Amino acid sequence: MTENELANKIIGLAIEVHKALGPGLLESAYKECLFYKIKQAGFSVEKEKPMPLVFENIKLDCGYRIDLLVENKLVIEIKAVNALNNIHLAQTLTYLRLGNFKLGLLINFNVPLLKDGIKRVIN
Repeated sequence: MTENELANKIIGLAIEVHKALGPGLLESAYKECLFYKIKQAGFSVEKEKPMPLVFENIKLDCGYRIDLLVENKLVIEIKAVNALNNIHLAQTLTYLRLGNFKLGLLINFNVPLLKDGIKRVIN
């Protein structure tokens, strides 16, 4: 399955979670529910995946953690904020670059319609 096909499946699962919970909860609640739905759908998924930073050929653990990593190729960064901004996009791009991933989804669950809270991020 390509990254795009996988992203489309995950977006569908995220919409299911949003329809069930609605906006207004903490990011952690959406992360747990989406993690559950992804596992239930039969995909490999890691939660809070550590991302080391390599600086001057030294691997440093700086506390970077990807919210969800699906099939070891799709980064999902979850937010529950009033509006996505450039720092959220930069964070997702950093995870893509550090892990050498091609595609990420930046998902803000704190919106009335989830399709308005989804950004595809390409490395």
